[in-house]
Amino acid sequence: MIAVIGAGIVGSLIAREINKYIEDVYIFEAKNRIAAGVTKGNSAIIHGGYDDEPGSVRAEFCYRGNKLYDEISQELSVEVKRVGSHVVALNEDDLKVIDELEKKAIQNGVKEYEILDKAELLEMEPNLNKSALRSLYCPIAAITEPWEAVIQAAKSVEINGGKVLKNKKLVEVKKKDNKFELFFEDGSSYIADLVINAAGLYADEVAKLFGDEIPYIFPRKGEYILLGKDVKYVNSVIFPTPSKITKGCLVMPTVDGGYLAGPTAQNIKSKQDLSTTQEGLLEVKEKSLRLVPTLDFSRNVVKTFAGLRPETKEKDFYIDVGGGNVIHVSGIRSPGLTAAPAIAKYVVEYLIQEKLHINLEKRKNYINHIEKVPHLVEEDYEHWKRVIQEDPDAGEMICYCNKITKKEIKEAIKNGARTLDDVKFATRASFGECQGSFCIPKILKIISEETGLRPEEVLQNEKGSWIINSEVRAI
Repeated sequence: MIAVIGAGIVGSLIAREINKYIEDVYIFEAKNRIAAGVTKGNSAIIHGGYDDEPGSVRAEFCYRGNKLYDEISQELSVEVKRVGSHVVALNEDDLKVIDELEKKAIQNGVKEYEILDKAELLEMEPNLNKSALRSLYCPIAAITEPWEAVIQAAKSVEINGGKVLKNKKLVEVKKKDNKFELFFEDGSSYIADLVINAAGLYADEVAKLFGDEIPYIFPRKGEYILLGKDVKYVNSVIFPTPSKITKGCLVMPTVDGGYLAGPTAQNIKSKQDLSTTQEGLLEVKEKSLRLVPTLDFSRNVVKTFAGLRPETKEKDFYIDVGGGNVIHVSGIRSPGLTAAPAIAKYVVEYLIQEKLHINLEKRKNYINHIEKVPHLVEEDYEHWKRVIQEDPDAGEMICYCNKITKKEIKEAIKNGARTLDDVKFATRASFGECQGSFCIPKILKIISEETGLRPEEVLQNEKGSWIINSEVRAI
């Protein structure tokens, strides 16, 4: 059995890549659901590859990973929108940074970029700060929903004979002959021939369980503001010129039609601190308004949130073999989402087959294409009417903000959703402007009816995140 520790974007895509050769692949996730860590709290950008330091591991995998997302989109039915990106120069100092980025693009092998003058830039992005002088435009930059890619990759593993196990926090490892015995917090244990450590923020701690020392990980918090769909702000991803620490507070469209501003970049101590702060959100507002002065933070804000990135002093990915048949994939900070498909291929094609000398042969019965439950609002209206005739639940709207029907909620539950966040990330229900104010009671009731859980047993996400704590009147 091949064990992958961590069901984020990197772990799930590595598991899927291994699964093309070996059926017996297990993904172990410590949390109550997949894609619940670093993967869900980032900018969701597929970067162009021009920003990373030439010669770094990040640079090696970013551009290659960007190209692989066309394949990921087709095979996993994941939405990838190549909206392009601009790095915007607002003053003379910024122009020097643009020149440096162009040099990096050339060294990193990125061909798909242009340097746009003020007129060209403002024609493409009329709401930008009129002081903008120039931009480095990269048409291959894209946006996606990272959790959707993880959900679909995990589904692919299960369809192809593997397993995805949640609430599996690794607490002890014993080497047994040439194998590992993995012990989990819930008392279970498994024997693995090969282990991939893709535990995100906790990859350094997991490595110690195998007796390996890898670069120390510290969390870097990024705070964001999500804006609604009522006003059109930008067409593409808008970056300021980057610093040595961060790519800066950006403004970008989201896949479902909203807009995102942020993130900040603050080194913190706790790997559980997902709080937002008055200071952080004020910084997001001030910096993003410098790029797009028309942003309306007084009336158009949907929500605020924070994500954590696994940083190291080396500021680079760490991907290598440890002691025995264990591979550590660690420090996967930005552009980790972009690099993930390329990292997966590197782990399988080089580290497993070349460095560990494990011969793999592609399976003939592997199912490559994975369908997803379609959002009915995105389907042809006549088709939707036919679906309603076959299943009346398709005509009962549960989430009015994002137009999600009861049929879609029930399909998500059928596919394993048990918490409100499971349903949210599988369907977009409660992701809209009201943030679940109207639909959460309905979703809670549907989960209860479909699973047999009592309403007070239905959680928001992790253990203890109850919605109601006793029997209430009928909902």
